[in-house]
Amino acid sequence: MVVTEEIGVPSWDLYELSIPCTVFGKPQPDLADPWYDLRLCGTGARPEEEGDGTAGGHGLSLRTRYGLDDLIGADTVIVPSVPDPCVEEGRPLPWELIAALRRAHEAGARMVSLCTGAFALAEAGLLDGRRATAHWMHTAQLAERYPKVHVDASVLYVDDGDVLTSAGLTAGLDLCLHLVRRDLGAHVANQLARRMVVPAHRPGGQAQFIELPVPADDDEGLAPVLAWARANLDRPLTVADLARRAAMSPRTFYRRLQAATGTTPLQWLLDQRLGRARSLLESTDLPIEKVGELSGLGTANNLRHHFLRHLGVSPGDYRRAFPGARANGTGRTRTRV
Repeated sequence: MVVTEEIGVPSWDLYELSIPCTVFGKPQPDLADPWYDLRLCGTGARPEEEGDGTAGGHGLSLRTRYGLDDLIGADTVIVPSVPDPCVEEGRPLPWELIAALRRAHEAGARMVSLCTGAFALAEAGLLDGRRATAHWMHTAQLAERYPKVHVDASVLYVDDGDVLTSAGLTAGLDLCLHLVRRDLGAHVANQLARRMVVPAHRPGGQAQFIELPVPADDDEGLAPVLAWARANLDRPLTVADLARRAAMSPRTFYRRLQAATGTTPLQWLLDQRLGRARSLLESTDLPIEKVGELSGLGTANNLRHHFLRHLGVSPGDYRRAFPGARANGTGRTRTRV
């Protein structure tokens, strides 16, 4: 992970810095062994004087054991953020950083940015012709400064294969858990999220900014009915069924769910069912037909249709990507779902 040091570390950037450290930096041998090997790589510059520190790092700076040369050869390179003057004032990023990012990508590294880290990837030309995102407060600047980048201001994160970008703050955590899910499977990502006491999975296409009014004290919200729906995905659920269980009209339920999640009830159900199917494929040896039945996606052909459309692979190919995950002693249930 890149740590830019030239103007210190603003306190509000510590969140993005801490996310990869929390997700990748602490070994989890009971979930997967080996775990990730995280190295913080500094730009090597000394923080500038900022008077009383209120405009810069608030008196805080970081010193790292590794430098930019250590980015070369990494499997994944993460840029959590860049200094505010580089975003707001157009101050140039260190040319050594940009060169190192290009070299790492050319060497085959998976490139990841959180929040304003997208500006560094864009400056290196790694986002040209690609869809990308950043914090919604900075996406207009990103699009204006780098017109070759297809900026999507609405989503939590974008997975473009070997280059991934996320919105700011908590969306960075969503993307890091998505990387764990890609690398080690849904079971490991879910268990890690549980330890961190965060939602196990928010799809990248979910809206960054959702207008959600504070509920009244006597409003139980949607949580009970959504929890019930997750526990009954094998049933032929409809919006009317969920609205009835929530004691709302279908129109009110639709509006409330969209305000709370940024998606429609049917899309929410499909996301949950795809997540259940992925978890079953990764953690059990159940036949494809049974996976379709238990996830509520129906026949094997229907399951295949949704996987090809939304994930780009067939269920069989997806399962083959996790051959050791179902039998590596990580405590998964093979015969009981």
